[in-house]
Amino acid sequence: MNEIRTLMERFWICRDSDKETFYKVKRDIPNFQRFIREQLGWKLIHTEKLLKLEKKPAHAEAFMGISEFTDIRDYCILCVVLMYLEDAEEGRQFLLSELIDYVETQLKNYMPVDWTSFTQRKSLVRVLQYMERLQMIRVYEGKSESFSQEAGQEVLYENTGYSKYFTSSFTTDISGYESFRDFEKTDFEEVQENRGARRINRVYRQLAVCPALYWDSAEDADALYLKNQRQWVGRYLRENMGGNLDIYRNAAFLTLDADDCYGTVHPRDAQISESVLIVCSEIQRQLAEENLKLQEDESIVMTIQALSGIIINCRNKWKNAWSKEYCEMDEDRLVETVLKYMTDWMMVRCEEEWIIVLPAVGRLAGQYPSDYKGDGEE
Repeated sequence: MNEIRTLMERFWICRDSDKETFYKVKRDIPNFQRFIREQLGWKLIHTEKLLKLEKKPAHAEAFMGISEFTDIRDYCILCVVLMYLEDAEEGRQFLLSELIDYVETQLKNYMPVDWTSFTQRKSLVRVLQYMERLQMIRVYEGKSESFSQEAGQEVLYENTGYSKYFTSSFTTDISGYESFRDFEKTDFEEVQENRGARRINRVYRQLAVCPALYWDSAEDADALYLKNQRQWVGRYLRENMGGNLDIYRNAAFLTLDADDCYGTVHPRDAQISESVLIVCSEIQRQLAEENLKLQEDESIVMTIQALSGIIINCRNKWKNAWSKEYCEMDEDRLVETVLKYMTDWMMVRCEEEWIIVLPAVGRLAGQYPSDYKGDGEE
């Protein structure tokens, strides 16, 4: 179980940098390979130098993406650098100036490229540092960070060859795709054959990599499969990944025991988790007092202003218990931070001026000791 968890937590495992883990996971592959192939429908790449589990999600969610990247430009530059490395031999050394010229040539027809701009130089540096972290490139002389400070700084890199395993391979032509939804359709919706297997893959993937699986109606095909096969789904997940399968009227969750966690979890020992637990508790209280109304799909609809008020009031009431950073944070930034966290954890969904509070908010709540006096209490 620990070995498949390692593959879930990490983008890939390189033999060069972590030989012990590499061989430990490789030896255990026969024990979980069937689960990956049949239940998750994922591809497991294992070569002499690298192990990678291609964790394709059932649906694109707000929290997915490269956490270090802050702009669409970052992703565009990454694609071009991958193209550059594709044409370079493994072990070949190259200069940053060569790479810059290539990136500029490839991108200038799609977006403005100006290396005198600090913002654009910083974008390239984020990409290079990300690729260094994943060992797709290795620095021989210099530092990538120096380019963000001043254009013209030189760095010598080596192509490790790992970049060719970064992107997923597709059996269909994707050149005409316009959004992530096209990939989802290709993976599930437009495939007529083996629809049952596709449904199984979709359910297991959502539970394995997402905080929640939701459905709007009792006739939802994924929900029907999950409810009818709950015993087997729970067993396969527990035996291979750990955790317990919890199914409710319109939602399902894979929950981990406090002493057996892995990956990024909620709640965790951080002020943002604590703050969100308090917000969830306040939403539950207002629902119990009928100040909020539960929809048929067990969600709650409220305005952004209403949720902002709840967040700010929670901070004002419990200011003494919150960290200095969150106590002094500007109200708009506080709301934005909490809202992003709740969106990433599939607790809320934003729809224009409305916030859809999802069933996950009803599962966890936080409270301070009964003898603790908040800032807003007498």
